[in-house]
Amino acid sequence: MTPTQDTLAQQCADTMWQKDKATQGLGMQLISVSAGSAKLAMTVHPDMINGHGTCHGGYIFTLADSAFAFACNTYDERTVAQHAQVSFIAPAMSGDRLIAHAVERSRTGRSGIYDIAVTLEDGKQIAEFRGLSRTIGGSIIETS
Repeated sequence: MTPTQDTLAQQCADTMWQKDKATQGLGMQLISVSAGSAKLAMTVHPDMINGHGTCHGGYIFTLADSAFAFACNTYDERTVAQHAQVSFIAPAMSGDRLIAHAVERSRTGRSGIYDIAVTLEDGKQIAEFRGLSRTIGGSIIETS
């Protein structure tokens, strides 16, 4: 029996999550995953605040990048980032819970395009991230 696309996506996410110490170490939570899509959350902690009193952009980028990684690895094909860019729209503050929602825009051959919106829980936009992916071969789910 072949798993549905969303079941496969969840199996890939579960496998990746076990090994993703960076994402876990920053306290991110995987909210949902489906074929070509993922949603992660992270609370901004005081040690993530920069000299301007706002969340350091690198943490916002990392949250978006992690959502991108989970979204583009939902097909059981090892996929990595080949390029990414972020536009910061509004600051995030200590205590804010950020949500990154990654959505696949295109997937052709070995290349994919993903848009990731980073928002506060109330929907206020914090950043917009675009990631370009490249499939590198091999599967994510380990078979015995």
